[in-house]
Amino acid sequence: MIFLGPPGSGKGTQAAKLAESLTIPHISTGEILRQAITEKTELGQQAQAYVEKGELVPDELLLGLIQERLKQPDSAKGWILDGFPRTVAQASFLDALLEELADSYTFVVNLAVPDTVLIERLMQRGRQDDTKETISRRLQVYIDQTAPVLDYYGQKGTLNHIDGNQPMDTVTAALTAVVTPG
Repeated sequence: MIFLGPPGSGKGTQAAKLAESLTIPHISTGEILRQAITEKTELGQQAQAYVEKGELVPDELLLGLIQERLKQPDSAKGWILDGFPRTVAQASFLDALLEELADSYTFVVNLAVPDTVLIERLMQRGRQDDTKETISRRLQVYIDQTAPVLDYYGQKGTLNHIDGNQPMDTVTAALTAVVTPG
């Protein structure tokens, strides 16, 4: 399962809750990146070099980390990938990787939340760099990069839009209804 959604949409929280209820791993690209760096794996050391320079970790390296994670035994029953892919190129790379692993995704979920609500939620986090201007810029970058990804999965017929502008339990129930057969 692939979880998409802008910053502040609640996708990390919802992915974690759903993964726990389904007893499958919640795979956050940010977390696997930090874990690989902490554990000083070969890919983690390569990633650290980019992070220390303040550069984005290249797609190929991220895919290598995702591949390592998907090969772990707890991923055999399923998984939720959170925060990846963010571009059509990454989605295409991911499809090729999953084919190579003889794995696949069944659902792509997009948590849709109006920009005004996202800005309000992110401003409430209270981070120093979370000004209205920087948040608006990050949301615009997300929209510019991710709109084509939503089209990509929409054309494949795997995309499910969930209204993320509801109480947390209502969103959880909507997600559960999408992924639970029958």
